[in-house]
Amino acid sequence: MKNIIRLADTLTALVLTVVFTLVITGDFLMPDSLVVRTPQDREIGKIYSVSAKTEASVDYQSAQSVGTDQAEYRLFGIIPVKSTQIINGSVQKVLVSGQSFGIKLYTNGVIVVGVKDIHVNGKTVNPSREAGIAVGDIIVAINGAAVYSSAEVEQILNDNSGEDYLIKVKRNGKYKTFRLKPVYVESDDAFKAGMWVRDSTAGIGTITFFDPASGSVAALGHPITDVDTGEIMPILNGEAVETRVSSVIKSSSSETGSLCCDFLSGSIGSLDENTERGVYGEYTQNTDLSQCCEYEVASPQEVERGFAQIICTVDENGPQVYSAEITKISYTDDVKNMIIRITDEKLIEKTGGIVQGMSGTPIIQNGKLIGAITHVIVNNPLKGYAIFSQTMLEEAQN
Repeated sequence: MKNIIRLADTLTALVLTVVFTLVITGDFLMPDSLVVRTPQDREIGKIYSVSAKTEASVDYQSAQSVGTDQAEYRLFGIIPVKSTQIINGSVQKVLVSGQSFGIKLYTNGVIVVGVKDIHVNGKTVNPSREAGIAVGDIIVAINGAAVYSSAEVEQILNDNSGEDYLIKVKRNGKYKTFRLKPVYVESDDAFKAGMWVRDSTAGIGTITFFDPASGSVAALGHPITDVDTGEIMPILNGEAVETRVSSVIKSSSSETGSLCCDFLSGSIGSLDENTERGVYGEYTQNTDLSQCCEYEVASPQEVERGFAQIICTVDENGPQVYSAEITKISYTDDVKNMIIRITDEKLIEKTGGIVQGMSGTPIIQNGKLIGAITHVIVNNPLKGYAIFSQTMLEEAQN
């Protein structure tokens, strides 16, 4: 009898441990908000489900909230795990691209990409650093006058007879003003401030989708950052242009490859937002959408591990479909929502996996757009991170 009681206690403790572990895991893994378009959207996996306090709070036909917007995740439909916010939405469709494109970007202000030591009379000085200016600062005005280009900054700083400058910069979202005193360099017969600046950049990427409802174009799934500072480049204006893939440098475990493209004269659209979740703008009225296919945008909880497909351009044949696999899903990371593995042998033979220029590559699963590739995983080019398409759609509409 004692053995039976001891066994029952052990089994009870084991069950409680498993349940407790699942509750803790669910509280960490389940999202804080849930996009609900259909009754099926209430299910996440096989062991966690969503139960609204009032089922009538979601009107699936009109996609309008008519009551509470709170719900609970329940383990096996019984044990409460965590509360979540219900976001009522309607089924939305976009035109999925996979087309490579060129990026021309001009910054809103001038980025400081370096501060330079200056040798004067046997001494080393650095006027910019001594003033408090740092790499990554965005110069927005000098002596009260707004500046927009590197040429402007260089002209103002070089046209000097020794007076101090009031340099207004934007740093971490806040504005600061520094007093900079240039130094005279006799060999150049000029005053120097000791800084390098940049006002533009160019690159290539992949268009994820066009949204006819808003007239917007969404691409990359990650921000454009300055190559020297790593800071997100603030857009003054930008342009998306047509490209032609000329060659591919394959990725390997030691080096990430890249698409090599020629910029063409045709404009796809303007770029006016550079965010953590991608670059966004408006496509032109004459943009060729004939190669795009219409797909419904999946909600995050519809994404599942397993077979998927990607659409990307890696040669002169334009966007093509290749096989892949979703190996991991995360609801808690803002941008690294999935890990995707390339499985298509033809694509692997051509690119070695994921290469630079494939950022924004749309991912299709079960006939829906679920996300876009954003980054390759270092030392394993067959794998990369991806962002949910729902996140990019919300960013585009905002």
